[in-house]
Amino acid sequence: MPEPATTEPATALSGRWTVALGQLDDDLRARAAAEKTRHAYGSDVEQFALWCSARGLEPAAVATRDLRRFAASLSEAGLKATSLARKIASLRALYRVLREHGEVAGNPAELMTLPKRPRTLPHVLRPAEVTALLDRIPATTPLELRDRAMFELAYASGLRAEELVDVTVAAIDFDGEQVRIEGKGSKTRFVPVGEPALAAIARYVERGRPALAHDDDPTLFLSKSGRQLCTSDVRRRLRAWSGRAGLGGTVHPHALRHSFATHLLDGGSDLRAIQAMLGHSSISTTQVYTRVESARLKRAYASSHPRA
Repeated sequence: MPEPATTEPATALSGRWTVALGQLDDDLRARAAAEKTRHAYGSDVEQFALWCSARGLEPAAVATRDLRRFAASLSEAGLKATSLARKIASLRALYRVLREHGEVAGNPAELMTLPKRPRTLPHVLRPAEVTALLDRIPATTPLELRDRAMFELAYASGLRAEELVDVTVAAIDFDGEQVRIEGKGSKTRFVPVGEPALAAIARYVERGRPALAHDDDPTLFLSKSGRQLCTSDVRRRLRAWSGRAGLGGTVHPHALRHSFATHLLDGGSDLRAIQAMLGHSSISTTQVYTRVESARLKRAYASSHPRA
């Protein structure tokens, strides 16, 4: 979805703003931020820099009231709370960097209040729906073998789509029954892999991948032309198979990750263990799954208890 346009005419950035954007990007690179994160933060700050340039404001002259006016203009233009919260986070990062470089005395964005995000629960498949989805993939042709192995692994280990396409052949430890994942911020974690997923991966590596590989690409999951898959490829293939499984063709890769975590919680797994397997830096992020479980229990109570 395109960002709401401001009412200001396009303005060239001043040299000071150009330097500030470069300093932020250098900082994000040093922190091993993902390319997508760097692009998003850079885009957010550039939008603010253009807004400021239209008013003759240099980075050091920006006050909290200016940031609030900028945020208000975006909100009035229809920007969602989640996107606005990210922009504020980007501006906090910018002024943290400028303060570290001695360009400003304080961080005016720290006084900004983050907008309240809608508390929507993640979409979770029932175990029977996951089984129907995975069993619907026949695993006969090389691409079917790939898809079966890919989605078995996604559900077995709760991987993000970005992590799934980056998995290498060497990252699968068949003896240790685990996979090595390079997650957000280049943080490495080892996640268990169940026997059905390992068996599907072994079949794909033996019978499917050799037909797709054209060079020495170490990536596990390859396209029909032998290249590394994109996350859009993963989404497209999952939509196709979920449609054939009678799930409406709207299942997103993150639904498998959500289902992984929720089914572990249902089975009695410790929340800290789930946090480690998902690669969450904060336990508060993982706690969303306790709300999923609470909502499920309330539905069960309402439909089953005679005095509900």
